Amino acid sequence: MDEEPSRGGPDLRDAHRFAVDAARAAGQLLRRGARGQLHARAKSATGDLVTDLDLAAERLIVDRIRARWPEHGVIAEEGGEYVADQTWAWLVDPLDGTNNVAIGLPAYVVGIALCERGSPVIGVVHDPVAGRTWSAVRGQGAFVHAAGPSGRPLHAPRRPVPAAPVLAWTQGHEVRRDDSTARALKVVLDSTARRVLQLWAPLLSWVMLARGDIDGIVGYRPEAVDLPAGMLLAAEAGMVVRALDGGCFDDRYGCPADRRSFVAGPPETIDRLVKLVTAAQWIEPQVRQLTPISLSSVGW
Repeated sequence: MDEEPSRGGPDLRDAHRFAVDAARAAGQLLRRGARGQLHARAKSATGDLVTDLDLAAERLIVDRIRARWPEHGVIAEEGGEYVADQTWAWLVDPLDGTNNVAIGLPAYVVGIALCERGSPVIGVVHDPVAGRTWSAVRGQGAFVHAAGPSGRPLHAPRRPVPAAPVLAWTQGHEVRRDDSTARALKVVLDSTARRVLQLWAPLLSWVMLARGDIDGIVGYRPEAVDLPAGMLLAAEAGMVVRALDGGCFDDRYGCPADRRSFVAGPPETIDRLVKLVTAAQWIEPQVRQLTPISLSSVGW
């Protein structure tokens, strides 16, 4: 890997190694902690959770970043914005899959991205359960790491065009149950895909796409902090990311939620995936007239 340092910025080779090491260290903390008793609490009215593990892993990563590059911005899932550097910023999702951990499901990862002027240049995703790490450097490719510090190139294998694709779905925490666009998209995907995965860990979905395990991802107003690392990983592995209307996707993390919606997949099938999601616009008026069932109406 011959990552070139960006002019005036950090050595990307050094930053890449740093991010891999930090993600692994946080992963070790999470794996040990997941075996014990968790202290979880709701952090919003949507039911999203935060645990003591989220906070401890985030503190580990953020402390390392601020010690190494105190001038860089840091935006973390739980702690918010630490430093407001406009050129270089680290995005940290210390535990993507908190709800999974809370119910004992071993499907969670650590995500770290380094962005230059909002666009990701380094992305790292670490799976503490499998003990594997995936990373990407813009323009240099994607990599899979086992135990050692170096990685081998990751290229998504070409798959035959499926009659019915296996897709992953992700949406932001603030998307309401009665959001007609989200509901229309789900109806279309459920009606046409062989299976729609909702993993509660979007970065894990990006890894599966980068490896060629699934045929695409559809995201509606996704969270900003975990999007850059996964998106860069998939793109550098050979996948294509577009806006829901098929246009160019703006990969800057500071974009508002309504501009973060996307469809991602292999270049040979991305046009089909775009047609699939744009079909949702035709049924959205009908979906809008349907009233979602509330929990109170069924005695919950």
